[in-house]
Amino acid sequence: MNAFASPAAQASGSPDSEHAQLYLENFLPYRLSVLSNRVSQTIADMYQKRFGLAITEWRVMAVLGRYPDLSANEVAERTAMDKVAVSRAVARLLERSLIKREIHSDDRRRSVLSLSEVGYTVFDEIAPMALAAEQRLIAPLDAEERAMLDRLMQKLSGPGLAALREGV
Repeated sequence: MNAFASPAAQASGSPDSEHAQLYLENFLPYRLSVLSNRVSQTIADMYQKRFGLAITEWRVMAVLGRYPDLSANEVAERTAMDKVAVSRAVARLLERSLIKREIHSDDRRRSVLSLSEVGYTVFDEIAPMALAAEQRLIAPLDAEERAMLDRLMQKLSGPGLAALREGV
């Protein structure tokens, strides 16, 4: 069922047949957002209790664990998080000495972030927990479904998102 339908396509008895209806529960962006939020919060519950990290802080750490020596702007780009949220997360992580900030070796005007030794210790505990949670999430899918999910996400992230942006 489509999430959006014109008034003419709506069944009789709809709340307001003079206006278009958006069936939010069937609207893909909404469904993806809700799923993402639920999955993120479930995983966050594991590391928040133990390490006192917020979701944004863990995302910054996860990106820096994979791609050290990024600027805060580059972290924001990779996470698709808003720059203010990244800035706040970076400030909290710096206060806790989980990340460090250094001047870029080639560009003295640019500072880069990386995990500290303490940050790597925390990262090395959380990353396997997150990967195990991912495995539990996708466990109901067989190998073919997992491969298809990956292909679909790539299509939506690439050509699908590009087409969406064209309409904006």
